[in-house]
Amino acid sequence: MAHIVIVGAGIGGMPAAYELREALPAQHRITVVNAVDYFQFVPSNPWVAVGWRQAADVKLAIGPLLARKHIAFIPQAMTALDAQTHRLTLADGQTLAYDHLVITTGPRLAFDEVPGSGPHGGHTHSVCTVDHAAAFWRDYQAFLQDPGPVVVGAMPGASCFGPAYEFAFILAADLRKRKLRHKVPITFVTSEPYIGHLGLGGVGDSKSMLESDLRNQDIKWVTNARTTRVEPGVLHATELDGLGQPRREHAVAFKLAMMLPAFKGIEPLMAVPGLTNPRGFVLIDEYQRSTAYPTIWSAGVCVAIPPVEGTPVATGAPKTGYMIETMVTAIAHNIAAELAGKPATASGTWNAICLADMGNTGAAFIALPQIPPRNVNWFKKGKWVHLAKIAFEKYFMHKLRSGTSEPVYERHVLKALGIARLITPHSKGTPS
Repeated sequence: MAHIVIVGAGIGGMPAAYELREALPAQHRITVVNAVDYFQFVPSNPWVAVGWRQAADVKLAIGPLLARKHIAFIPQAMTALDAQTHRLTLADGQTLAYDHLVITTGPRLAFDEVPGSGPHGGHTHSVCTVDHAAAFWRDYQAFLQDPGPVVVGAMPGASCFGPAYEFAFILAADLRKRKLRHKVPITFVTSEPYIGHLGLGGVGDSKSMLESDLRNQDIKWVTNARTTRVEPGVLHATELDGLGQPRREHAVAFKLAMMLPAFKGIEPLMAVPGLTNPRGFVLIDEYQRSTAYPTIWSAGVCVAIPPVEGTPVATGAPKTGYMIETMVTAIAHNIAAELAGKPATASGTWNAICLADMGNTGAAFIALPQIPPRNVNWFKKGKWVHLAKIAFEKYFMHKLRSGTSEPVYERHVLKALGIARLITPHSKGTPS
């Protein structure tokens, strides 16, 4: 009998638990460890921040969901990992031994890299967690009584730019509904070298289409922005030129700010020799296995993926939902194979697929593969994406409540959108 421990219960960890339970014989134990006792559907956080969703709408209690699948759950943060003895230590002091460890922790939010940023003691908000989004909503309600300028964007080193664009457009849409848009200048400040770069070197017509949308929404922007510090009501950023040299200093005034931070790996992983790169992201091979420890596997935002290209201000490559799901499926099949005495052969499909809501419309992009040149380089917008994002939220939450391990993106969302044909011929053989 083997014991498989999954650390992290987000968009990667929960499907990993379900897929492993389905793939493994019943005698093998599965335990999920997570810092909090609830799952949060992170893609809905921009809606929570403007009151279009309540925090309770996008949270699920983890324990009862896993208990139905005969999966143990421990609501404690991991504080240390001993990869040599196959044991991890939790915040309450207990230790947990494993035969295989699956790391799906997500990132550490590196607000400390920009002085004055972040929702805990800083002057900017975030939508990276549901609690951060709920904090914005609390301040937003007071802001609506006395509105002023807003700054939205992404810090140096950020890799997940889609939610920044989403939030800017959703905020503008909400303010228009409230007849307050004319009182709120919005500035989009991003480390991307140009609008629509998205950490991917652009996808299709993303540059021209997103620039057009920002102009139409009367949202100003600053690109190649190296945000250096945030003071009360003022964000300071150095705009660089194409060679990485300072071009202009900006002091952007704001009454409310939402800036996405750079990501890093969590500290217990960084302390394990050879497990991570210098930023703390887990180093893996093509089978999602640690390059240093053969019984450790990893998926999601916490894995190391090189940037698509060098940029004047550091940017990272995003890890989108479809990519994470295929990583998780590969891990489940590979652990099952290992326990059956067979070699690991399954690989995830590292393709970028994203649905981004824009208030009353939306944008979707597909980059196959993520690093150019690509077989598919597709970017479209329309009301259908807005509706698809709502449908995806409902289906994913239903998936978790019902305990199904069926991948959401490939078998349902993409088929419903009529764009599954764009990925199927080019996907890298995820097991089915």
